[in-house]
Amino acid sequence: MASRQQEHRAQKISSAIDSLIAHLIPENPYEDDQTAELRHDDYASAVKALLEQPSSPSYDADVNNASDLIKRKLIQGNPTQALRFSHLYTRLLSLPVLNQKWAILYFLYQLSDSPDPNEPLPLSPLARQQPHFDPQFHPQIQAQTPPQPSAWPAEPRIPAYDEVQDEEVMEDAPSPEGSHNLPPERPRHGRDQGHTPVQSHQAGPASRDERDVAHDPSEPALLRDLPFTLQGLSSATLPFLNDTTLKLPPTLPIPIISLLNTLAEPSLLYRGLNEFTKTPANGLLGQSLRAAISKELRSYLTLVATLETQIRRALSELDESAPRGGIGKTGVTLKRCVVWTREATMGLRLMSLIAEESKNKHGGQLVTLIHNFSSSHGDPVVAAFAERLLVDVTRPFYDILRRWIYDGELLDPHMEFFVREQNPLDEERKDAKAKGQMSVWNSKYELVEDMVPSIITRNFADKVFLIGKSLNFIRHSCGDHKWVEDYSKNASRELKYGDTATLEAWIDEAHRETMSHLMRLLNDQFRVFDHLEALKRYILLGQGDFIALLMESLAPNLDRPAGAQYRHTLTAQLEHAIRGSNAQYDDPEITNRLDARMLQLSHGDIGWDCFTLEYKIDAPVDVVVTEWGNRQYLKVFNFLWRIKRVEFALASTWRKCMTGARGVLQTSDETVLQTWKSTRGVLAEMVHFVGQLQYYILFEVIESSWTELQKNIHKENCTLDDLITAHTKYLTSITHKGLLGAKRRPYPQTGDPVSASSTTDEDRNSYMVQLSELLRIMLAYRDSVDGLYSWSVSDFTRRQEKETAGLIYSHRGGSTRTTTRDRADSQAASSMADSMDLDPPYEYFDAAATSDAGSVKSEFPALQDRLKQLGANFKTRLQILLGDLAYQPDVDMRFLGVSMNFNDVYQPVRRKTKTSSSAVPTGGAASVASAASSIAGAQGQSQAGGSGGQGVAGGGTTFRGTDTSKA
Repeated sequence: MASRQQEHRAQKISSAIDSLIAHLIPENPYEDDQTAELRHDDYASAVKALLEQPSSPSYDADVNNASDLIKRKLIQGNPTQALRFSHLYTRLLSLPVLNQKWAILYFLYQLSDSPDPNEPLPLSPLARQQPHFDPQFHPQIQAQTPPQPSAWPAEPRIPAYDEVQDEEVMEDAPSPEGSHNLPPERPRHGRDQGHTPVQSHQAGPASRDERDVAHDPSEPALLRDLPFTLQGLSSATLPFLNDTTLKLPPTLPIPIISLLNTLAEPSLLYRGLNEFTKTPANGLLGQSLRAAISKELRSYLTLVATLETQIRRALSELDESAPRGGIGKTGVTLKRCVVWTREATMGLRLMSLIAEESKNKHGGQLVTLIHNFSSSHGDPVVAAFAERLLVDVTRPFYDILRRWIYDGELLDPHMEFFVREQNPLDEERKDAKAKGQMSVWNSKYELVEDMVPSIITRNFADKVFLIGKSLNFIRHSCGDHKWVEDYSKNASRELKYGDTATLEAWIDEAHRETMSHLMRLLNDQFRVFDHLEALKRYILLGQGDFIALLMESLAPNLDRPAGAQYRHTLTAQLEHAIRGSNAQYDDPEITNRLDARMLQLSHGDIGWDCFTLEYKIDAPVDVVVTEWGNRQYLKVFNFLWRIKRVEFALASTWRKCMTGARGVLQTSDETVLQTWKSTRGVLAEMVHFVGQLQYYILFEVIESSWTELQKNIHKENCTLDDLITAHTKYLTSITHKGLLGAKRRPYPQTGDPVSASSTTDEDRNSYMVQLSELLRIMLAYRDSVDGLYSWSVSDFTRRQEKETAGLIYSHRGGSTRTTTRDRADSQAASSMADSMDLDPPYEYFDAAATSDAGSVKSEFPALQDRLKQLGANFKTRLQILLGDLAYQPDVDMRFLGVSMNFNDVYQPVRRKTKTSSSAVPTGGAASVASAASSIAGAQGQSQAGGSGGQGVAGGGTTFRGTDTSKA
């Protein structure tokens, strides 16, 4: 029974060997059946002899190692097949029948380098003449594997020599000496030591071709010079004509030329890369790239040294009697050298491409170039090789980054970092500085977007930029050196490429800690929020009692010419207003920053036109309230101060008129009564307009914008950039919604060509100009009302004198005869009137008195006409303003127009531009024409009326035009 099982097993082995030989050894069509059968028997005997060898392999049977070798090979050729192999390997492990799974896998791995049996052999004519196989040639059958570098998919780099020797790979299973990854060591004192090699016939025609077809130089000669060629050095058989040309012998056959062309590529690539590493670099990153390439070239030279060792050993064992000198049996051929250098050639090819592209790259652009190969290239070998290059290339970048985020110092001599010091000669910087928009915070460093490498995101770069800028600001502007040094000692870490998640966590931590300390420093030590509130209360007129007292105390001085104003007087009145209001309870640090001064004087200006209040800001708060911000505050203050002045003047005149209505303004003349009635009506409209305008600016604009500012600057994780942005938005909102910066929106006109004059018209009709003209008209109207009041007082005095004279006349009996005593009394009354500088409006007493006093023409009609013109001008301009506000996109500005015309007493006028040819409603056109004529009439008579009013008032205030440019 046992003998029958052994026979059955032997038959199965013989059948398997026959199938294997038939699959691996191609048939020779020129052999006869007897020769083919003899060759088949020889191979079968050789295989059986190898299987019956008692020697044990010098390796451990590891099925996982064999699987890894197959996976690596498949990944290089076809990753899809590697995935399929993984599934098949899992199924193989689940089979309990097979005991030698590792031997099967490794045997398949060795067979993977065998030729395809379906491809015909290149048979020469000599094979046809000698179809029989030489029975005396019995080559030793042993599988040779090339010196494998470390596999690129797992460890994609050119291996070192010791790595090649120590690499754990499985050896050939059936070889008596054991299979080796490198060509095996052979005994140098004969081949009969140890055991007798098994001899068998080799493929007759192929071996005969290789033996009989010779070429010059021979393959051993080419192999002898190959190590020099791979190092970029010329040799006798393979000389270099120049840096890019390798001369091949013309006598070689085409297959050898093809192999040498493949081997020439790493030689030329190495030669070019070696020259590149010797060129000077234009920065630290360029130097690190050259150092990384040099490191890889040294690994390549290690591989060349390994090949040279194997080539020398193989050449020392040549058998001159064997075909091709026995080079095929040594295990080192040109074809195997091509296989061994294939992965190294890929690395050299990638480095050559990077070196060529890096000539036009600098700093972060160079990092982006290499990172694109790592993240975007489809070949995993190329991606892994680029990743390894990045580790060395990015070291200077991360050194600069570490100093920037932990010390706040920019050590970048070659300008390779994405943070750079600004160029003060840049035209954009000059323009921004001229506009007052530059500060220490935003004028020292800038973020260069083109230099941000692709290994970090834009949000990451913004955080890095803000961290370093904040540390530099804390150190140099805030003077807190100690905190920065302590922070650097406690938080500093070594940064390197690879662990992106950890790096982002460190950056977030540094950003949070730096911003928190900076905002705490600005709030506690430099009181930036207190300064912003003080600007609102004093410059934006939020402290009502202080402003009212300041205006009341300054009014007598500001009525005088601007040249008569003195700084010590203004300062004294400012101190008086502070001590007399609730401002006395503020911190002296705040009130001491207030200063009263005069703007640049112009001819004819009075104190009201040039006075301004200033709040002094010093470093480091000036990064928030910049020079541009101070100008915006000054602009708003001057505008609000003019409104307050008009309100103060109208309120004084209104009180005087209301008080005089029960006394000196009483008269029996219906014309005068009607004039005063209409005057008080227009005066009430002006008071209402000023009140609504002041309420809108102080509450609807400033208070709402202040609430939004408080919301933005007190939110969690607020940075200094957020504070500056919120404050800039706050000032922009005030100036725009406060009618200081808003332009009149042109009305939509269909079919109108747009001309260059439209912009000029828009500027001319901006809200600032319109409001300035309205305020000027109201001040002129106040002066005319004061003139009318003075005239009314004069008229009242004369009427009182007439009544007194009438009483004297009636007391004397009603005599019509004028006595000397009566004339004396009349002259006394006249002299009293002259001393009061009053002009009698009516002729009274008698003809003699009239002839003595002279005929004086009344100024009442001129005052009446002037008041009517100014009132009509005010209403017309107000209607135009309401028409412009009705078409504003901002809701608050439209609501201002509604509140000013809540009872529709005005008809808003919709104007059309000069370039418009379309028709408008008749009422609107008439209103525009009426407004133009009224404005022209008012301006034409303002000078004459003003001088006449002064003569009538006899001491009334003469109106002086307000210079709108001071706003």
